[in-house]
Amino acid sequence: MIKQQEGATVDSRVKVAIVYYSATGNIAQIAQEMAETAEKAGAEVRLRKVAELAPRAAIDANPAWVANDSATADIPVAVADDLVWADAVIMGTPTRFGNVASQLKQFLDTLGGVWQQGLLADKVYSGFTSTGTLHGGHESTLLALANTFHHFGGIVVAPGYTHPDKFADGNPYGTSHHDAGGTAAVDDTVRAAARVQAERVVRFARAIATA
Repeated sequence: MIKQQEGATVDSRVKVAIVYYSATGNIAQIAQEMAETAEKAGAEVRLRKVAELAPRAAIDANPAWVANDSATADIPVAVADDLVWADAVIMGTPTRFGNVASQLKQFLDTLGGVWQQGLLADKVYSGFTSTGTLHGGHESTLLALANTFHHFGGIVVAPGYTHPDKFADGNPYGTSHHDAGGTAAVDDTVRAAARVQAERVVRFARAIATA
């Protein structure tokens, strides 16, 4: 607890919403790593997935998609209030033609009402991604996601090259994974980068919330 004034206290825990879309599970694994890290850093965390738009037939045709759908069945679906509640928001999306996946974009497009009320402003925002090919849009996807954060009036906190693990990961804009067309699992390098990013987001969100 932080002393606010004599006789009054405020909760020092920052609130972090981690909102993501994941088809075959890479983004879901990174989101989970970030959620655990943020909690260890003292944050209250809401882990949320956005609604699936793909037809059931498409999901059932891909064993990895089916497995992730089952593994994350208990994760609540994101709603606007999850962002309004948060001091910091970390969003994750696979790359789709160098851009944000339609499932996450659809969720973003539902936020007009709370955006118009100014309820998304002055929060910390950060992003992460995964691609199927080595140069498949890591940076362009994260930069595209940041465009939305700017429109919200958010404070974009990128991990940058602020830690040795980010030089290994190689992406200053956010954590990113290359799954080599579905053959490469989320590895220790990606997990370490995710931890760096989550800790940095919590640190900046706390500094802003208690300023």
